[in-house]
Amino acid sequence: MLALGDQNMKTNRIPIALLAFAVLAAAAFGVYRGFLHATPVQTVAARQGAMPVRITGPGTVQARIPVTLGARVTATVTAVHADHGDSVKRGQLLAQLDDRDLSAKRASVTGQQDTLQRNAKAARANIVKAQADVDLARSKKRRDAELFATGYLSQASLDASDAALRAAEANLDNTKETFAAREAETGTLSQEARFADAVLSFTRIAAPMDGVIIQRLAEVGSTVVPGSPMFRMVDPATLWVATRIDESVVGRVRPGMPASIRLRTGEVLPGKVARIARQSDAATRELEVNVAFDVPPERFAIDQEAEVTIHAGEDKGLMLPIGALVQYQGKQGVMIVRDGRAQFQAVETGAADTATVLVRKGVAAEDAVIAAPQSVKPGMRVRGSDTPG
Repeated sequence: MLALGDQNMKTNRIPIALLAFAVLAAAAFGVYRGFLHATPVQTVAARQGAMPVRITGPGTVQARIPVTLGARVTATVTAVHADHGDSVKRGQLLAQLDDRDLSAKRASVTGQQDTLQRNAKAARANIVKAQADVDLARSKKRRDAELFATGYLSQASLDASDAALRAAEANLDNTKETFAAREAETGTLSQEARFADAVLSFTRIAAPMDGVIIQRLAEVGSTVVPGSPMFRMVDPATLWVATRIDESVVGRVRPGMPASIRLRTGEVLPGKVARIARQSDAATRELEVNVAFDVPPERFAIDQEAEVTIHAGEDKGLMLPIGALVQYQGKQGVMIVRDGRAQFQAVETGAADTATVLVRKGVAAEDAVIAAPQSVKPGMRVRGSDTPG
């Protein structure tokens, strides 16, 4: 019995020994990995270079001078001669309104003008006649005065001649006043005629400039009132993209800077910064920047979506592959090999493209930066091998 017990105890000791050996081996391997083994990594040195600065932002196609053509009288639309997308010339007739009432009113003014012209002509003739009567009465009085002086004419006859002269002069004054009144009425009717012509012209809706109709808002048979919009048009030469740029970078933007405009259709067109707003959006902290097309697109739509890239010069400094950046504890930085171990170094970056990033602060030219640090932890023993920067 004792021999059997001793054998069982020896059998139980074997797994325990194996387990202890495994634990010791794992600990030894951990010590080796953590303190003795150095993981090979590729390192890169930061190099001096220049990175183009591109500032991007979403926007919409707008027109610098949009024009809305509206009715100025109450009338019915009798004809429409333009539609969406039509190119029109200045002065081209776009729509016609019912002008019968206004034409009749203008004809009435014309009739009054004709009557007044005849009355004025008669008043002018009356002045000529009255002037002749005055001349005759004045001559008669002069002769009667001579006869009275020689005693051949009585005082009563002389007084009658004097009265006749005063009556003729009064009649002349009266005819002159009548003619002046006709002249004043002629001026008033001329003003009424000009007003009637102006109102009548409002029934013809014409293009005020060369441009493109972007919206037609009236149809034949509809009644419009003063202020009713009928057409909206723009001059394609004034098209630009109203984009919104963050306050943090808009300070780098200057009027005249080149830009590229990508429309929703995929078309990319060149442009230039035309205007920078001075009013910031308090909610988004963005400013509107208007980028004009160098050559307007053949096909466009107002409020069409676009993306603008402004070429704002270049930044100079130390350059690193963009893959060298890593996030650690909420900070952006790189892993640097120092004294055989990986060390996290926070950095401040600038412009970047798909392959390279400019580092403003945190890295020196002599630092060995790990090119692909995603699997490297701070404090890990590493062995660096240089790769091209």
